[in-house]
Parts: sequence; structure tokens; C-alpha cells
Amino acid sequence: MKNVTDRVSNPFGMSPDCDRFVPGYGDANADFHVVGDHPGAHGGVETGVPFTGTPAAERLQDALAEGGLLRATGDTPEVASTFLSYLHMCVPDGEPTPAAYADMERFFDAELRAIAAHVLLPVGERATEHVLETYTAQAWKTDVDMAELHGTELRGSGWLVLPIRDPREWDGTDGPELVESLRTLRSTDFRRVSDLGRFLPGEDPYLVR
Repeated sequence: MKNVTDRVSNPFGMSPDCDRFVPGYGDANADFHVVGDHPGAHGGVETGVPFTGTPAAERLQDALAEGGLLRATGDTPEVASTFLSYLHMCVPDGEPTPAAYADMERFFDAELRAIAAHVLLPVGERATEHVLETYTAQAWKTDVDMAELHGTELRGSGWLVLPIRDPREWDGTDGPELVESLRTLRSTDFRRVSDLGRFLPGEDPYLVR
């Protein structure tokens, strides 16, 4: 089902109970969903847009742009079938507690399932662990070593997962490696849908993952 909205920031009208928050941003019908930790970690406290306003966020944006997921970078990036959001959208006072993450989970999960992107790109260890544990059957057999997982495709339950090392920890090779992984991914049939319409009456396609 296609989401009908022209809103780029907070297209689903999320309203958590906190003074300041950084809502999801991008294409509500995105193929790619980039998932970060919280605004204090990955940026957006001042801009209100995920992955903005810090040197690490700029590095990530540059790689996403070179890899084809952004058309333009900046405080209000122009996306290319991409959605950006956080596990914990509220601006925290320090590091969020486990209870705070649990409270924010319903907002993140609602956005993720509404968008239903084909590819999830968790940024950093916490986001990667959460995505693998919640949306795949890979967690039990995957050692979350971000240096090893960076830019590596993992099959989920209806999603393809491509973890990204926290850009605050990047060395000189992480950016180019991510760009190459994204270009390779986009050159393949990453949607991996099947047409079951041949089993149904009529000529309309029926596409499923």
C-alpha cells in the first residue's frame, strides 16, 4: 500500500511526550530506511533532522549521497527513496535509559512498518542489535562487530539489512566501503519481490516479498 503524503519531516505525525524530538525524515514510500540511535548520538538536536549538524553526520551523508541514497546533503537533505529515523527520537538529557528506549520503541516500530522499506540500514551497534533482534532471525548467529558487519548484506524476515559502522568511529576506509556496498546493492534486485498474480484470476500482478 502506498502512503499518500507530501510531508518530508514527520510524515506520520508522531508526537512523543517530550519537550524536543527529532522525527523521521524522508520519503514515506522509501526503499531504504536508515536507522540511528538518538539525536544526541547521531545529530539533529538543532536542525530537527536525523543525521545532521555534526561532522560524523556529514561524513555519513556524503557516503549516502555517493551511494545514491541522497540527492543532496545538508541540514535538510534531499532524499532518493530513503527515510531517516532514530530508535529514540526524543532529545535526551544524557544517554537514554533502557526504559526510555522501550517507551520510544512504539514510535520507531510504527514508522518502520508504515514505510515498509525493502532495505534497513542500522547505524551503530545499538541500532544494529535492535534491528537484528526484532526484524530478523539473524541475531542468535551474528556477532555484532561493527567493523566486520559494516556494509555487509544480511537477510532479514522480509527485509534486507545492511549495517553501518557508527560514523563517529570511521577510519579512512569506512566511507568508501559503504559507498561501494550501496552501489553494489542498488545494482541488484534488492526488492526481491515475487509475482503471485499468475496463481490468481485476472491479469493484475500480485507482488509479495
